[in-house]
Order: sequence, then C-alpha cells, then structure tokens
Amino acid sequence: MRVGSFVLAAQFPGQGEGEALHRAVRSAEVAEEAGLDTVWLAEHHFVPYGTCPSAVTLAALLLGRTRRLRVGTAVSVLPTVHPVALGEQAALLHITSGGRFSLGLGRGGPWVDLEVFGAGLEAYEKGFPESLDLLVRWLREPSVGADGERYRFREVPVVPRPSESLTETEGPEVVVACTSPASVRLAAERGLPMLLGMHIGDEEKAEMVALWRRHARASGRPSGEIHRAAHVSAGVCQIADRRTDAAETLLKAMPGWLRQGLRAHVTVDGRQRQMRDPLAYTELLCGLHPVGTPRLCADRLAATSERTGISRFALLVEGSGDLAATEENVRRLGAEVLPQLARN
Repeated sequence: MRVGSFVLAAQFPGQGEGEALHRAVRSAEVAEEAGLDTVWLAEHHFVPYGTCPSAVTLAALLLGRTRRLRVGTAVSVLPTVHPVALGEQAALLHITSGGRFSLGLGRGGPWVDLEVFGAGLEAYEKGFPESLDLLVRWLREPSVGADGERYRFREVPVVPRPSESLTETEGPEVVVACTSPASVRLAAERGLPMLLGMHIGDEEKAEMVALWRRHARASGRPSGEIHRAAHVSAGVCQIADRRTDAAETLLKAMPGWLRQGLRAHVTVDGRQRQMRDPLAYTELLCGLHPVGTPRLCADRLAATSERTGISRFALLVEGSGDLAATEENVRRLGAEVLPQLARN
C-alpha cells in the first residue's frame, strides 16, 4: 500500500494566497521527511478553493526540493492547455527527476477557465478524448503528427523523449480522474489507471474499479496490465488521540473554506449549478475517510483497500487550514499510521 498526500493549496477564510501556497510547499517537504510515498497536487483557476493554477509548475519546484518523493498532478486540467505543451513539460520532469513524476489528467468543469484560455465549452464537453490520445502518443512515440477535429499539425520529433530518462520506466505514469461511467471506460480502453474522488465511498469506488476491469478486458488490454493497474483513491485524513477531536478540527475549519471556495466557481455559459452544503459535505468526508486515532485511520485505509482493490491513496491533510497543525498531521500519518499498515 502506498500512501501520499493530496495538496490543494486551499485558501481558508482570513488567509492570503501566499500563506496557502507556503503551507502547500511545506506540507510536501514534510511528507518526504515523514516517509509518505507521493504528493498529489491539485490545479484550480480564479478560486480560493485551490490557489495553485499550474500543478505541473508546482510539481517542478517540489521535485527539485525533494530526493525520494514521487510528485503527481491531481489533476492537470487538459481542456485548458495544449496537450503537446503539457506532454513536453511532463517529459522534462520525468527525465530530470529520475522518473519521480506522475501526470494526473482531468476534464475539469464547465468553468470560466474555458473562456479565459480560449478553449471553449466544446473542449470540455467533447474534446477530452482527442486531447488525451494526443498527449499519450507524445509520451510514447518518437514523433507525432495530428489530424483531428481540434488539433492538426505536421509530424514533428518528440524532444526530449521520455524514454531517454536514465531509469527503467520509459515515460511518466499517466492517471485519469474518473467521475462517471464514460470516463471510466475512456481510461480503461487506454489501460490508464484511475484517480477516484474523495466525495464517494468504498462501494462506489469498488464498482468503478470493476467497471474499469470489464472495459479493459473488452477492449483487449493485456491481463497483466489489468491486474497491475494502480488506481488512486482520494480522501481526507485528520489524526488525533480521539476521533471526536479529529472530526472537530475539520468541522471547525473546512466548511468555511468550502463555502467560499465552491461559491467562487463561475460557469462559462451561465448554467445553474447546485452547491454542496459545506457542513454536510464535511460530515460526509469525516465518515468516509481516515479521520480519528492512528489505529482507526490505519484500519480505515486497510478496509478501503480490501473492499476496492485500490492500493494507492491521496489524502487531504490540510483540512485544519493551519500550517503547524498540517505539519503535525503529516508527521503523525508517517510515524503512527504507516507502520501499522506495513504490519497488516
């Protein structure tokens, strides 16, 4: 089992953006010290829900500051960038980090980002498969050309080629955020592991893993590849000596962040959307994920792995909104939870 942190660089009420980003960087540094496997970095535009606008840029910084830790994007929003540009960045990080970079990709939402970056709503609604295929080709082939609906260009050499890395892996791992049966099928047909969100529980995640396997088999993916697929489960982790104290920490801080962060999202076409109730959502997360004593957290992670077949976790550890508390949370995860998982 591989346990990592999920870093949103969340801006809590009363905080500045610099404070949120400093906490994000510091929590990643502590994650390496504490023995965590990976730091997964979120990407958002124009909202305090997350203040990192470029997960791949922050990943570059953290790869330079760490020596062992794997760093991944969760996710780079593909409709707002050119897939070749992102592919070049991913290849660069893969090579220069010695293979420690994972590229998580997602469709994002129907947000004003699509207007600002000139992608348009169609890139979100229809263009993701074309962009994904072009990006994966860029990471796997020596030269690439395109003749699709959105991207058309003559064949050009891939420089630098990910396979030129002095490691055993030919290119960076690619993970796809999946929130629907359609996205599960998309990832499965390409043999790409899934990143599953923290808003769903074990039963739904198990169903999505089973659906992924069915689609992968139906599309002719090799059985070994299907068996080895390392899906990632996102969640929340807050550790305390009593479960009530851990939950109270999140219930005091997270609703304010969620309220201002989710409310700030603006749709590109004016469509109406229903915002989650911040308090009810925090309560849901506390019930679904490792929130409580170290023993409870270890048991919860082990149970999720057993029920779903998922062996990798990306855990939001900054739910308190406080730097010192976040550092302590990460250290306790490494010192008090990981050893129990190793014994299971």
